[in-house]
Amino acid sequence: MSERRLAVLGSPIAHSKSPALHHAAYRVLGLDWSYEAVDVDGARLPGFLSALDRTWRGLSLTMPLKQDVIPLVADIDRIAQLTGAVNTLLLTDDGARHGFNTDVGGLVRAIREAGCLEIASGAIIGAGATAASALVAMHELGAQRVTIFARTPSRAAGLVELGRALALEVLVETLDALATAGAADLVVSTVPGGTALPHEASVALRTSAPLFDVAYDPWPSRLAASWAAEGGQVIHGIGMLLHQAVLQVRIFVGGDPEKPLPREDDVLAAMRAAVAR
Repeated sequence: MSERRLAVLGSPIAHSKSPALHHAAYRVLGLDWSYEAVDVDGARLPGFLSALDRTWRGLSLTMPLKQDVIPLVADIDRIAQLTGAVNTLLLTDDGARHGFNTDVGGLVRAIREAGCLEIASGAIIGAGATAASALVAMHELGAQRVTIFARTPSRAAGLVELGRALALEVLVETLDALATAGAADLVVSTVPGGTALPHEASVALRTSAPLFDVAYDPWPSRLAASWAAEGGQVIHGIGMLLHQAVLQVRIFVGGDPEKPLPREDDVLAAMRAAVAR
């Protein structure tokens, strides 16, 4: 393939690890493709997209662009429809923009890689945009019941509706209820790593459920440190970033997140080494 351009967009974005991940992948694949970090906020997004020429193959998007971009694309995949978030744009030669969500797949792959293959019950800490991806991921892992612990429970109304669409029971509690929470099969935290929760999670929760902490920088997060102190299993959030990027590379190279890459094991190993902790 000829040289193509790609980028991750956000504001701020200079800290992004995505360029390192993607550069590693394209080197293994023998593709002379560029991938850069570009500071773009929601107000500038329509103009940025309109100015792209046919050398551009795709874009990665951070929040809040994952929602801002939806009115600007030709179509979005099923996961993006469910979550209301697009983190990947495929730019085709006919000028169309196709939206995907690889966050859910990245989360599922990272959790399974850590040995958590199937769950019946789960808990999510936080009710922001990432919580929707976490909820869909838990559904894909087999969950039948998920409890949302939110600082403002009313913010979880959309997650309850999403649960109904998935035939998944969703309960909503305050963050205070973490202190008395019962056992679960998996906990996903979607809050920033430096967030101070009002109470420690219960011992029952910390010792029964692996914690997948989406926050990966700085590491360990406060919550991850608390979990580890009780002897609980902690899954590093960098795994989600890694695996969602692999799915993005599949989209940019082959147009399909389900189509494995040539030498995908080698690609994954190189990407993992690029963000080795």
